[in-house]
Amino acid sequence: MTSADLADRTVTAGPVATLAAGPAAVAAVTAGTAAPTVSERAVPLVIRTQGLTKRFGSGQVAVDGVDLEVSRGSVYGFIGPNGSGKTTTIRMLLGLVRPSSGRVWLLGRPMPEAALQVLPWVGALVEGPAFQPYLSGPANLARLDACDATADPRTARHRIGEVLERVGLTGVGRKPYRQYSLGMKQRLGLAAALLRPRDLLVLDEPTNGLDPQGTREVRNLIRQLAAAGTTVLVSSHLLTEIEQVCTHVGVMSRGRLVLQGERAALTAGAHVRLAVTTSVHHVAAAASVLRAEGLRSITTDGVHLTGVLGEAAPEQVTAALVAAGVDVVGLAVERPSLEQLFVTLTGEGFDVVR
Repeated sequence: MTSADLADRTVTAGPVATLAAGPAAVAAVTAGTAAPTVSERAVPLVIRTQGLTKRFGSGQVAVDGVDLEVSRGSVYGFIGPNGSGKTTTIRMLLGLVRPSSGRVWLLGRPMPEAALQVLPWVGALVEGPAFQPYLSGPANLARLDACDATADPRTARHRIGEVLERVGLTGVGRKPYRQYSLGMKQRLGLAAALLRPRDLLVLDEPTNGLDPQGTREVRNLIRQLAAAGTTVLVSSHLLTEIEQVCTHVGVMSRGRLVLQGERAALTAGAHVRLAVTTSVHHVAAAASVLRAEGLRSITTDGVHLTGVLGEAAPEQVTAALVAAGVDVVGLAVERPSLEQLFVTLTGEGFDVVR
């Protein structure tokens, strides 16, 4: 199927089928569909799954018993190597793929049974955008917005101009979509997901194809949306990007959710190491002080010493070194990154799962 075929489906298919075709087609609903009430949209868990599993006909288990919990107002980093089951999970959340077993709730409502009531409040960019190749970006957004029976056509022009400005595409003019770069296509997909206010935004690899400046802009946009009350689930295999923006983390490995929770709490719970650089004549004395201050697993590499920090605060250890007459050339607190946490949990590197 060509990209043009996919783009055609974006604007002509039914409300749930459109999800597979376009980045924000989750907004397309049938006329007369009732929107969720305020009480229904005020649930503490915006996304919840129970035993979510997907087995393909070949026998491959792509997702195995996943229990996701995404709190309202959070930026949930859904991380894992390529092939770990992130995108399949997201597609099941949105009703694009039927689970083999397990349950899904979005905004407190069961999916896919409540799709017509829930999806107008969900914006999504999944795997990559697909639009009409011979139409401009604004024209594509206008067609997509026209498919949303809950959108006000009187404000369409204003909303389209606003989202194009937010994603940095105000200068595209009438350039057809087929002439867009990969980064521009990704920006237009983000614009489509933001055509109207959303309670939940689901972004699958949103910085794919973007240059460093574009990546920073997407990070800032996610922060702005979260500050305004939108819950964001962002999937990525780029851990450094997730660490800079997310408040909560879910770690996938080989189809299983191996860890989830508040990012700060997860990394704080891991071993924090203290690294000390001294002079060649004070290495033994520095090691003695570190042991006395309760550091464990002390290792020495020339004039560099590291150890697992216990109950003592770094400034307390520094004061003890100085009081003992030890030269302190350098001192740093090494907190584990998400990648180190992943390696600790799974025993494998953060690369493509085969």
